[in-house]
Amino acid sequence: MSRQVEAWIGLGSNLEEPLQQLASAVTGLAMLPRTTLLSQSPFYRSRPMGPQDQPDFVNGVALLQTSLPAESLLDELQQLEQQHGRVRERHWGPRTLDLDLLLYGRETLNTERLTVPHPGIPDRDFVLRPMLDINPGVTLPDGRRIDELLALCTDSHLQRLEPPLASSSRHH
Repeated sequence: MSRQVEAWIGLGSNLEEPLQQLASAVTGLAMLPRTTLLSQSPFYRSRPMGPQDQPDFVNGVALLQTSLPAESLLDELQQLEQQHGRVRERHWGPRTLDLDLLLYGRETLNTERLTVPHPGIPDRDFVLRPMLDINPGVTLPDGRRIDELLALCTDSHLQRLEPPLASSSRHH
């Protein structure tokens, strides 16, 4: 029997109804093979990290339990991103959906395709804050505490968002 691992996934979107993109992505994560959705953070609006001439991002974090190997999980995340439509605008800018494998159990991985823990975690309040919402005691595999990293982090003006209304009541 394969072992179960807790995997933390960062979610981000700033195009085509970002809140709905993230809600749909969480549904997609819950349906991955050999994977259970354990928890989902609230969503937050944040300023873009890259070029500022793009919409604000909406970010959140999901906590999964999975028996998928790390690179298989990465494949599934990339497939979900593609199902949410590639962006037809410019590279390095806005996106409909970005899924990052933040933590994979207590493992430290450094392969051609995957670095875990995600190297951007300490610099991103839009990852740290939602991780703390799920588990206030969470630490990185090297023992660094997420709450301490958040205290040192640059502020991207996070605003907690209310969950979107069920889209079935709206007409497109």
